[in-house]
Amino acid sequence: MANRFLRPNLIHRFSTVSPVGPPTTVIPEIISFDQPKQDVDLDLSDQSRLFASVPISNLIRSTAVLHATAIGPMVDIGSWLMSSKLMDTTFTRDLVLGIVKGTFYDHFCAGENATAAARRVRTVYESTGLKGMLVYGVEHAEDGNACDENILKFIETVEAAKTLPTSHLSSVVVKITAICPMNVLKRVSDLLRWQYKNPNFKLPWKLNSFPVFSGLSPLYHTTTQPEPLTVEEELELEKAHERLKSVCQRCQESNVPLLIDAEDTILQPAIDYMAYWSAIMFNSDKDRPIVYNTVQAYLKDAGERLHLALRESEKMNVPIGFKLVRGAYMSSEARLADSLGHKSPVHDTIQDTHDCYNDCMSFLMEKASNGSGIAVILATHNTDSGKLGSRKASELGIDKENGKIEFAQLYGMSDALSFGLKRAGFNVSKYMPYGPVDTAVPYLIRRAYENRGMMSTGALDRQLMMKELKRRLMGW
Repeated sequence: MANRFLRPNLIHRFSTVSPVGPPTTVIPEIISFDQPKQDVDLDLSDQSRLFASVPISNLIRSTAVLHATAIGPMVDIGSWLMSSKLMDTTFTRDLVLGIVKGTFYDHFCAGENATAAARRVRTVYESTGLKGMLVYGVEHAEDGNACDENILKFIETVEAAKTLPTSHLSSVVVKITAICPMNVLKRVSDLLRWQYKNPNFKLPWKLNSFPVFSGLSPLYHTTTQPEPLTVEEELELEKAHERLKSVCQRCQESNVPLLIDAEDTILQPAIDYMAYWSAIMFNSDKDRPIVYNTVQAYLKDAGERLHLALRESEKMNVPIGFKLVRGAYMSSEARLADSLGHKSPVHDTIQDTHDCYNDCMSFLMEKASNGSGIAVILATHNTDSGKLGSRKASELGIDKENGKIEFAQLYGMSDALSFGLKRAGFNVSKYMPYGPVDTAVPYLIRRAYENRGMMSTGALDRQLMMKELKRRLMGW
């Protein structure tokens, strides 16, 4: 019989909160936990089985790349070189980018264009059974012309996805920062924050959406009443809505899910607003949402905002998809908050982040298992979260093949976890960015910093890959 109890942090994180003002705690949902079954524990110990589908040439390159990124000084030097004036010299630039392409780029990226990326997705699925999430690797656009160019690339991504069997592809990804000018996103976020603090403040351009703030949300970015959007800014916002609408329509017609990536909190209110607007517009299939928004569990307000958005989606009878991540902007969030005289919006300890992620994961899996119109992508490199998710799915009797629950990791990272989850019967995807080598440099630098140090997310892969490489080379 299941043990039914309330975890203390769930009471805090998933209390019913008012969309305006501080949280109001009511009786939270009771989460049901069966005793974990030993036979559903994720086994990541047998490297020969985990990496059986990986050719030795790929294993050698992956081992070398991950070990290189674990060397702190090498990462620092590489980061400095890629942003130095040496890259202004054609010879040096071509030499460095050539080396990068044959090593780090090929390890972490899917190709230089949509066609090449689709081929990589096909190859990965046919050799490993792992699906692909295709994303054009551009991040920030400063003006409307850049946004117009970027949306064509995102639509090109959808067209490339259509050439793949549905079994091979999980989704395509769009970045709102690439299809709406950065200054407009900042202005919209400021105005949304001010309206949250002052509910009578009118925003005539605002469309129907879900709540994007809770009582724990950081509001320090906006200390005085912002000026209304100018005519030009409203026009740019309208164009951004049309760009997002165009890619959503393509995805809906092709039955390809669309994931909307998250950013820093200075921009995230506008991104959430547009993501939920598009979900209301295009998530008409009760069994499979088209639009997924991203929730960053390292933020202190993540659980409450997730609860509010889900409650509103249920109230409006709108299916919704969520991609749950930990987050990638800890340093920039801390610097900005400190410069404004506030504490970081990120959890104070890494354990708090782990707890929030696992609580959100359990909450979403409960919802997905009881027939709610939601789907969940659990994006994690953390083996403990992977094991917890695997056990939780078994406890809830979740159908691993119906697409309601999916795990995901970045391409080139946490392969042991990906293969282990796949062997356990789950749908597992790799986040696969593509684009010209030079435009992928910021992405590659972030991956290098994430892997540096022996206790990084790549430590388990390095250990198991080296063990498997020795086994093959020495005939063990």
